[in-house]
Amino acid sequence: MRKEVIDQLLADREVRQPAAVLTWLESGDQKLIHPDDALSMPDLADALVQAFRLDKSQTVAGPDGEIFINIYNPPLRMVIVGAVHTAQFLAPMAEMAGYDVTIVDPRSAFASEERFPGVKLVAEWPDQALPEIGLDTRTAFLALTHDPKIDDPALTFALDSDAFYLGALGSKRTHAKRRDRLVEQGVAEDAIARIHAPIGLNIGAVGPVEIAMSIMGEVTAVLRGRDGSV
Repeated sequence: MRKEVIDQLLADREVRQPAAVLTWLESGDQKLIHPDDALSMPDLADALVQAFRLDKSQTVAGPDGEIFINIYNPPLRMVIVGAVHTAQFLAPMAEMAGYDVTIVDPRSAFASEERFPGVKLVAEWPDQALPEIGLDTRTAFLALTHDPKIDDPALTFALDSDAFYLGALGSKRTHAKRRDRLVEQGVAEDAIARIHAPIGLNIGAVGPVEIAMSIMGEVTAVLRGRDGSV
């Protein structure tokens, strides 16, 4: 791999920018691209979108011969606002699935090492913590406190981000009230539509363990471009 390609990959890694290196197998020519570049390569667009989504390097047929797509995605992250009971089960599930987990909750009695051993905890209000953390295309964001004072500012920030998944705990009635509050704060309806609420796949989950399972399932479905239906 050429030095300039390696240098660009390292720079992309620093800023959590997904990238891919295309290698034309016959000629050995290489090109580094980012997800937005796929639109300018119609012959490869579908394969590139799928490769980025699935974290899967692969060889595809191009107009000038076979091309090896080598994917360099940043690690997945999950940012959970709310050190609640469900988060205690969700955090280890997410870590097993390859996510770096961060839990944000200003209530230090909830966000404790005893309740979340080994998990990164940020005991600050979301509007202070989230700009520092950053939410990008490889980040799933969850608002789980059920407290509008904490969840609403967090969602307002997240809705203006590139997070690939946004979810919020609460019933349909709770979410309708949440939507009204966000609209009053100037959040656009089409932005609010990004929120998965009630959060999680509709599997009839009962209790925090099953709710965590349903959330992890929905996050995975969105990441992989599925709608979660059977």
